Amino acid sequence: MRYRISHTTVYEYSDQVSQGYSVAYLVPRDTPEQKVLRSELKVSPLPATQLKQFDYFGNTVCSFSVEKPHKKLEVRVDSEVEVAPSENRLLGSGMTCADVRQAIAGCATAADIQASEFCFSSPMIGRSNDLADFASALFSDEREFVTAVNELNNRIFEEFQYDPGFTTVATPLDEVLLNKRGVCQDFAHFAIGVLRSLGFAARYVSGYLETLPPPGQQKLKGADASHAWFAVYVPGDDWYDFDPTNGAMPSGQHITTAWGRDYSDVTPLKGVVFGGGADQILSVAVDVERVNEGSAQGQIQTQTQIQNPSQG
Repeated sequence: MRYRISHTTVYEYSDQVSQGYSVAYLVPRDTPEQKVLRSELKVSPLPATQLKQFDYFGNTVCSFSVEKPHKKLEVRVDSEVEVAPSENRLLGSGMTCADVRQAIAGCATAADIQASEFCFSSPMIGRSNDLADFASALFSDEREFVTAVNELNNRIFEEFQYDPGFTTVATPLDEVLLNKRGVCQDFAHFAIGVLRSLGFAARYVSGYLETLPPPGQQKLKGADASHAWFAVYVPGDDWYDFDPTNGAMPSGQHITTAWGRDYSDVTPLKGVVFGGGADQILSVAVDVERVNEGSAQGQIQTQTQIQNPSQG
């Protein structure tokens, strides 16, 4: 499946900005299931400097500076990617929860060592007993690990309410657990926190969902903005992706932009400005369209006005 993605971010300031420096995680990454055919970043006003490079996790990160006075900044990324439907891998490798814990703790391979970095607390996800207690019964030593993760994914989907107005990027996980409400970023963070608190390796994945599915298929939650889900590591096998917002494993409709320890590692756009006044308005427009045999299907654009942006 081929998709065209357009992600436009506009900042409007109450006063003039003299200089601004920004970092963007908006270019999709190549993965075994995904190939980036093209991606172009456009910034207005024209930046004085612009650099594209890879970060520690292998994500494409774009940095730029605007050094002339402005009251409006527009950042647009147009990309085209091919996504191969993932196989249903719920059977996993047959490793039990005890096997996975032991392998990660032993770090017998380079992949195990790399994955172990995702076992610890990170800036936005702290391990805790409360998080571990939420799902400890699901991850008994003899349980097949991937099956247990799938059950956790479904439990979050069934018990937590998708509520775009309830949380912000700064809402702590204990509040998400207490109220069982939030958006895709919260649900991904929560699942990761649970898994890390139980001794497993889990990472945060940022990306997009197909905006409008083919006829007869249900629209996924979080499809009108950048989306987020999580992945868990199975030693000797691979990383397995799960989307708790939709109670599913990504397969063909999820487009990966970047991954890291949590949202702070892969924030779509962040930076610092000099000036700008006390108020600003942020507008985000995401458009994901499927392209089949040269024709576009399912094109729709959604715009939102937000003060504290979050994903999903």
